[in-house]
Amino acid sequence: MIFTTYIIRNSFTKRFYIGSTNNLTRRISEHNRGQTISTRRKGKWVLVYKEEFKTNIEAKKREKMIKSYKGGNAFKKLIAAVVQR
Repeated sequence: MIFTTYIIRNSFTKRFYIGSTNNLTRRISEHNRGQTISTRRKGKWVLVYKEEFKTNIEAKKREKMIKSYKGGNAFKKLIAAVVQR
C-alpha cells in the first residue's frame, strides 16, 4: 500500500491544506464534497503537490514537517514549481 502526503489549494480562497492518506483520489473527493470539517464549504480543492511513502508513519512525519514551515520560505520553495501565482 502507498501512503501519500499532499497539498491541496482552494480555487476560490487560494488557501492551502496539507494532509496524508492511503487513497488520494478518495480523500480529495471528500474535501470537495464537504466531508472534512477544516475544508468544508470553502469551494473546490485542487491537488498541487504530493509525495508517496511506503508507510503511514513516513507520510505522517512528512505531513508534520511541511505543516511546521507552512507559509515560510521552505513552504514557498516546495510548491513554487507547481503553483501559479
